[in-house]
Amino acid sequence: MNSIKSVPARVLSRRAGHSLEAEREQFDKNQAISISKAINTQEAPVKEKHARRIILGTHHEKGAFTFWSYAIGLPLPSSSILSWKFCHVLHKVLRDGHPNVLQDCQRYRSNIREVGDLWGHLHDRYGQLVSIYTRLLLTKISFHAKHPEFPAGLEVSDEVLEKTAGTDVNNIFQLTVELFDYLDCELKLSESVFRQLNTSMAVSQMSAVQCRLAPLIQVIQDCSHLYHYAVKLMFKLHSCLPADTLQGHRDRFHEQFRSLKNFFKKASDMLYFKRLIQIPRLPESPPNFLRASALAEHVKPVVVIPEEAPEDEEPENLIEITRTHPGTFHPPQVTSDIFEQTFGPPNGIRDDRDAQIESLKREVDTLRAEMEKIKLEAQRYITQLKAQVNSLEGEVEEQRKQKQKALVDNEQLRDELERLQQARQDSERSLRLCAEAEKKANATEIRYTKLKEKHSELINTHAELLRKNADTAKQLTVTQQSQEEVARVKEQLAFQVEQVKREAELKLEDQSMQMEQLRQELEARRDELDQAQRSLGHAKQAGTELSAQLETLQAEKEQLRRSVSEKECELLSVHSLVQEKELQLSQEADKASREICELQGRLLEKCNQEQSLQQKLLDEQFSILQETVREAEGILRDAMAKLDDPLHVRCTSSPDYLLSRAEAALESTATLESGHAQYVASIADAAALVGALALFAHLTADTIVNGSATSHLAPTDHADRLMETCRDCGQRSLDYLGKLKDKQTLGHAELGDVRRALRGVLELAQELRPKSLDIKQEELGDMVEKEMASTSAAIEDAVRRIEVRTEPWNGPLGRILNSCTDLMKAIRLLVMTSTNLQKEIVESGRGAATTQEFYAKNSRWTEGLISASKAVGWGATQLVESADRVVLQTGKYEELIVCSHEIAASTAQLVAASKVKAEKSSRNLGKLQECSRNVNEMAANVVASTRSGQEQIEDKDTMDFSGMSLIKLKKEEMETQVKVLELEKRLEGERVRLGELRKQHYALAGPYNAEEDGETRPAPAPRRGILKKPALAQKPSHLPGPGEEDHQSSPSST
Repeated sequence: MNSIKSVPARVLSRRAGHSLEAEREQFDKNQAISISKAINTQEAPVKEKHARRIILGTHHEKGAFTFWSYAIGLPLPSSSILSWKFCHVLHKVLRDGHPNVLQDCQRYRSNIREVGDLWGHLHDRYGQLVSIYTRLLLTKISFHAKHPEFPAGLEVSDEVLEKTAGTDVNNIFQLTVELFDYLDCELKLSESVFRQLNTSMAVSQMSAVQCRLAPLIQVIQDCSHLYHYAVKLMFKLHSCLPADTLQGHRDRFHEQFRSLKNFFKKASDMLYFKRLIQIPRLPESPPNFLRASALAEHVKPVVVIPEEAPEDEEPENLIEITRTHPGTFHPPQVTSDIFEQTFGPPNGIRDDRDAQIESLKREVDTLRAEMEKIKLEAQRYITQLKAQVNSLEGEVEEQRKQKQKALVDNEQLRDELERLQQARQDSERSLRLCAEAEKKANATEIRYTKLKEKHSELINTHAELLRKNADTAKQLTVTQQSQEEVARVKEQLAFQVEQVKREAELKLEDQSMQMEQLRQELEARRDELDQAQRSLGHAKQAGTELSAQLETLQAEKEQLRRSVSEKECELLSVHSLVQEKELQLSQEADKASREICELQGRLLEKCNQEQSLQQKLLDEQFSILQETVREAEGILRDAMAKLDDPLHVRCTSSPDYLLSRAEAALESTATLESGHAQYVASIADAAALVGALALFAHLTADTIVNGSATSHLAPTDHADRLMETCRDCGQRSLDYLGKLKDKQTLGHAELGDVRRALRGVLELAQELRPKSLDIKQEELGDMVEKEMASTSAAIEDAVRRIEVRTEPWNGPLGRILNSCTDLMKAIRLLVMTSTNLQKEIVESGRGAATTQEFYAKNSRWTEGLISASKAVGWGATQLVESADRVVLQTGKYEELIVCSHEIAASTAQLVAASKVKAEKSSRNLGKLQECSRNVNEMAANVVASTRSGQEQIEDKDTMDFSGMSLIKLKKEEMETQVKVLELEKRLEGERVRLGELRKQHYALAGPYNAEEDGETRPAPAPRRGILKKPALAQKPSHLPGPGEEDHQSSPSST
């Protein structure tokens, strides 16, 4: 810091007693102002100038004592925003403050933890962020206290990192885990912040959004260093430990890599960060730790804080000097000159020394401001130079790795050259041995006299051998079996060559024997010649004859000598040709052996590639299985969450539908068990297990959801048992899926607990089905015919009775009875048409089966048809009874209206029941629909005529109030109002009762499930309680017809 050096000594000595105390007071005051401005309840980011003053204060006092003395007095429990900004400022102080700040913060760990625990238990958006931020700060303090080699800013060189990790594998392993935990806390904070930024706050220029985003700048700086150190240590671990041991480390690093890459991408897209920080880009895929050379491809991510315009602020005043702007004068304040506060100006007049002091102060302020600007620029230059140094270090590291790789490649090439030289020496040695063998073979000249005759045979044999060798070489590249065949052919060829050589040797031996015989003959002739010469001396008389014989013998001798020399020349030429051919043969053999070695190398490489691809395929299969397991767990957890979801209370379902879903889920366990056994037997085939898992998860989740929906309409005891059974079923299923996620427990996973839970759901669904007596399915056919006949008879009887009632009546009652008669006739025509359509459906749908078998096979549809026909007959009978009571004036007109509505609804049910199985092109179906419309019209006529007649009859009884007094009229009015209120209350009660009656009616009738009435699933036994014909005064239990199956087969909102 600058000090006042040019102030006169007299002034300095006069102020020496108060300068240190005043400086300390001014420093405390400035720190308090900065802390109060930085940490407040405004939802806006912390200003950089206030945070920078706090950080400079820690460097000034070499610690954070002043900061904590003011921070512990802040009302942090009263405001979550205040706590959030406190965590942000503390993070900046830890990163950029004096190194002793870490020791001071150690003493206040309990305060930080209390703030986080307090806001963690409250449902506040900033409070949840504060809880996560305090955990990050505690982790940061603990890590740097345990590893003092790492500064709070996390910027160390690779040499320091290597020294800190050491050579002990356990230390490296533990340090890597701590770095992972550190990075997890940073990423969790960023994810929580981005999760709270919904669509309405997506603009990063809003102050509320910037208040949340501002601390992420420090998180980005920390994450870049932690990621680099984690990569370095992971490569070091993989160089010391096997890959299987570090599988968990790799999985955790890959998850952090994906989260960090997503975090950097989101931050890069925000305009707020683009002007404050330059975020590095991570590679598309994480480093491959299984390949050591991948370390050379790693580039250290560097975070750069770009240059920004200096803020309009006053320079720091860390020593007591009064601030005055040039050319202006301000009255004395609290921060004015201590000398003037203590003694005041001498005699009220400012002397030259005071003017000089003020000018010096202004110069000092100006110089201090310039120094701050220079410091800021120097800091930016240092940051840029550090970024350049880091990039250059990365390039140097990459060049060093490339150099090492080149040295390794050079060493491999040198070894390969030595092997080739050794192979060449071996071939030369074999050639020398071959030449020596040839020399030994050529020891006798006589052996090769007839090799010329065998020369052509050797050429042909050699050509054939070459062709076979080429064929075998081609076959060798195809499969390993062809290679074995080549070896076998080569052995045969070698055997044939050896046999040819033996035959040649035998022939040479024969020729040598012949030559030996010729020599013996020659010696015998020489002996004869000697005898002739000896006899020449004894017999001079035969001299002339002997000389002639001698000449002839000499001529023969010359001839023999010439023939021998010719044979010797031929033998030499043949010998040279044989040498050339054998040399060519040896060269071809060497070439073939080299090709065989090369092909063997390729074959081995191909085998290795196949093994690696097979392993990769197995890994991909297992990863697909794990993704399926995770997806299945998500489906089941979502279904289990609906058990406690208050919004799901309004959803209801039927026991029959729950029964069908539970049976389907139970059947899927067999498929899942088969797929699991198949995968355990052959881990290369996971298709069956993946498909079975998906089906099992969906069916089980459907069972749980429908079980919860069914419990909403069930009695309390059954509902609680059903909910607990569904929850147990979901938990058992999750336990089974959890075993599939681990390779060690995958083979021992069993479905016994899941089956028991599903059977429990089945039993409860059976208990919740409507309790009624059953009849045999074989009786359904007879029951249909009986019910249709009884319905027709009831309608005929109703028509006769209503016609008899109609004859003597005229006027309004006559019109009502006539409309009822028309309705009865229309119903009779409808029932007849429905009977004809029913016969047509049975004839077209039963095939080779009997009528009873057809009805038994479609039992649920048959029950609906019987219920509909019953309802029609009952409605017609009730209409006639109501008409009788109206005629006798013992009934009500409203009964006729209600009966008309019931008849219309019953006929609609009968038409719907018939329409389900009928063909669209059926003529009887068209007639039935036409009759249904006619019945609706007649019912409407009955309602209209009834209301009209009621109004005409009631109009005759006119109300005459002319004779009443005022008091009596008022009394009648009040009594009428009381009756109106009573009737309204009674009407409301009757409506509630009607609703409860309908609920009970639907519950007793039971739902209809279309899946149960099909070709592939036998229908459940019908219930005799449903088929029981009710008394005329009661409405029959309404069984939902087949036409309503779409509304009853799945849970619906009540």
